[in-house]
Amino acid sequence: MRPRWEDVEAGAALPQREFRVTRANLVRYAGAAGDFNPIHWNERFARAVGLPDVIAHGMLTMALAARVLTEWAGDPAAVVEYGVRFTRPVVVPDDDTGATLTVDATVGDKLDGRRVTLSLTARCAGVGVLSRARAVVQLA
Repeated sequence: MRPRWEDVEAGAALPQREFRVTRANLVRYAGAAGDFNPIHWNERFARAVGLPDVIAHGMLTMALAARVLTEWAGDPAAVVEYGVRFTRPVVVPDDDTGATLTVDATVGDKLDGRRVTLSLTARCAGVGVLSRARAVVQLA
């Protein structure tokens, strides 16, 4: 059920989500996005340029975090503004587990036109990977 503007309270937390990110996810995303930068699939190259290992695409990380918003709103088109800053990469080990991205979101202000602001936090291994993650969502 989609949240209604009348029922949403400032400070309310959305359900936390965890997303598993594996090397297979990176291959699929690279194919869909056309982003075949070797830092996303070649461990030797990633280390040669100073990274600890292969890293997830920043836009994949951003998209996973946005799923918290779209699932809550019940409609991807309800997200009318969304922006983040990338602070740390999501390092994806070459194993069966991969990395876990944990995303939390909190309602900020209620705006005119049945819109609300939300702030998001995204962490991997307990470390923030996005900052200034904010969105505006149009509610029913």
